[in-house]
Amino acid sequence: MGTARLLPWGGAEGKPCYLVGDGDGYVSRVADRVECVQLGMAGELLGHAADMLADDRTTAAQLRFLAARLVEALRDVHRVAESRGARLPAPANEEPAPPVSVDRQPRLPAPAHEDASRD
Repeated sequence: MGTARLLPWGGAEGKPCYLVGDGDGYVSRVADRVECVQLGMAGELLGHAADMLADDRTTAAQLRFLAARLVEALRDVHRVAESRGARLPAPANEEPAPPVSVDRQPRLPAPAHEDASRD
């Protein structure tokens, strides 16, 4: 029997899904393709974000929507990194780092304009 692989999608209520096997089966190949799509979409989103941030006409609503999509993409990329990192052989004489939950909701700081208005 192989090792457990964190899959690039969540299960019920967003809980992590794992696959146990040798990494050569159908579900492993589907997971590989999903990871490629997720990484590609994240890269495209980064380019789009740079364009939007450079445009003075970008509205606050557009930036909030962009931020939400960036959070989704970062969550996907983090899950891919966690999955791939867990499948790397552990260095000799070193304990693996504890897993980090990808299901936490981020807390954003107060908008900069609110802080500036208090000065």
